[in-house]
Amino acid sequence: METKINKSTIVALLLAGSFIAILNQTLMITAIPPIMEEMNVTANSAQWLTTVFMCVNGIMIPISAFLLERFTTRQLFISAMSIFAFGTLIAGISPNFEILLLGRVIQSSGAGVMLPLMTTVFLMIFPKEKRGSAMGLVGLVISFAPAIGPAFSGWITSHYSWRQLFYIILPIAIIDIIIAFFALKNVTEITKPKVDVISIILSSFGFGGLLYGFTSAGNLGWTDIITIISLSVGVLSLLLFITRQLKLEHPMLEFRVFKYSLFPFAVIIGAIAFMGLIGVETLIPLFMQDMREFTAFEAGLALLPGAFISGIMAPIVGRVFDKIGARWLVITGLAILTISSFLFTSLNLETTFTYITVLYSIRMFGLSMVMMPVQTAALNQLPTRLIPHGAAMDNTMRMIAASVGTAILVTVMTTSMKIAEQKSTIAHPDIHGANTAFIVVAMLTMIGLVLSFFVKDKQSGMKKNFKQSA
Repeated sequence: METKINKSTIVALLLAGSFIAILNQTLMITAIPPIMEEMNVTANSAQWLTTVFMCVNGIMIPISAFLLERFTTRQLFISAMSIFAFGTLIAGISPNFEILLLGRVIQSSGAGVMLPLMTTVFLMIFPKEKRGSAMGLVGLVISFAPAIGPAFSGWITSHYSWRQLFYIILPIAIIDIIIAFFALKNVTEITKPKVDVISIILSSFGFGGLLYGFTSAGNLGWTDIITIISLSVGVLSLLLFITRQLKLEHPMLEFRVFKYSLFPFAVIIGAIAFMGLIGVETLIPLFMQDMREFTAFEAGLALLPGAFISGIMAPIVGRVFDKIGARWLVITGLAILTISSFLFTSLNLETTFTYITVLYSIRMFGLSMVMMPVQTAALNQLPTRLIPHGAAMDNTMRMIAASVGTAILVTVMTTSMKIAEQKSTIAHPDIHGANTAFIVVAMLTMIGLVLSFFVKDKQSGMKKNFKQSA
């Protein structure tokens, strides 16, 4: 009975912490206009509030595998949440834009550790046959939190000050820390690896450079000098980082997880699905606000039913995964995602709020069958000591995919729009640009659907069961 209570406490603490951490990724999107007005900054500067959060997150996630082996679950959780809470306070009381940006950097330093920590702990405390149900809760957080961010932010900023966004989150973070101080126990394996400063520096410049470069490409274009320098530094640092990790006896991030047959397919499918999630969540508000003249709150509201559906489906899909495995869930989910993505490619001035809301909800229904099952199937393959590395690797690839995807889709949309403007036959070049971007989403999803047929979980599950019984 005690173990059950401990498990429930750990699950509740990690879910609450990860939920508010991931919510903050999209929380600033609709709050940017009032911040620009109050602090007298340009759109490009204000965009940093979202960009810097994602970049620091992307730097912290790969380091999390090392941190999970060096510190206890309790130490890491309390430290990460305390850093996050401190950043939230700084952002809430910030007198100017520079301090607000600093608050976001501190926030994301703590938030970046939360998702890999939650994934790793859940896989440690639950046996293989119950991991689907447990990871269903992780799926709930990953899909639900970023989806409600814009709607929640839009509602708050239309009725109150944008500072309330931070004041609402701060008490939740503090309560989580207090409960964790008394209730959280260690469940991860501590091996005390040596601190490899060179690996940390290369990882930071590698993943940080790529994330900033792709985000910069979306905002400034691919030929901008900042984009070129960032991507070049990112690629070079990442190559040096990977080379170093393969030579080290105890690497900071273990790239050998890709030797396990299912892992590469799972990472690519997960990255494509997440790219589609963040990409579509970027395109729909742009289309609704700029081309159909809906308000920011209405644009956020259109995404809300889909978020609720993914939230409801996550634990159900988890239980189904425990019974039948990932293969048919992922294939079915990607088929739904592909069809719904193609239906988004014919948007026009008559496209209704209802059409967008219903179609996005169907898309999220399909997505709920993909994200968690494919991640759990891949991590189930790994031995216990590699789970923190697998979780960090998978989450890092998703973060980069979201950044790459957004940059590519924004570029496709703007380029198509410019080409369409030169042709008198196309009445609405901006809508044509959005439709072209959705075609790219649909094609990428179709690639994911093809790859899903390589997911062979039943055979690997039989081998595992045989080993366990032996």
